[in-house]
Amino acid sequence: MMDRQDIDQIALRLVSLVPPGLAQAHQDLRTNFHDVLAQGLRHLDLVTREEFDVQTQLLARTRAKVEALEKRIAELETMAAVRGS
Repeated sequence: MMDRQDIDQIALRLVSLVPPGLAQAHQDLRTNFHDVLAQGLRHLDLVTREEFDVQTQLLARTRAKVEALEKRIAELETMAAVRGS
């Protein structure tokens, strides 16, 4: 997720594109750009980095369990085939 510093940097880049003759308006534009960017990002369905990391760890544990279960099923199938022969 973008933090306040990231939004400020984007706002500064946008302000730097304004022609020099409008230098007086730079601070107003920077504030407006910042507000518009922040409001737009709030409307997006984003998660924090912490939430993403937690879900990544959960997925890794789930994947490991699925792989262990697949291995166990293969072993049981092999045992059943040997006993059925």
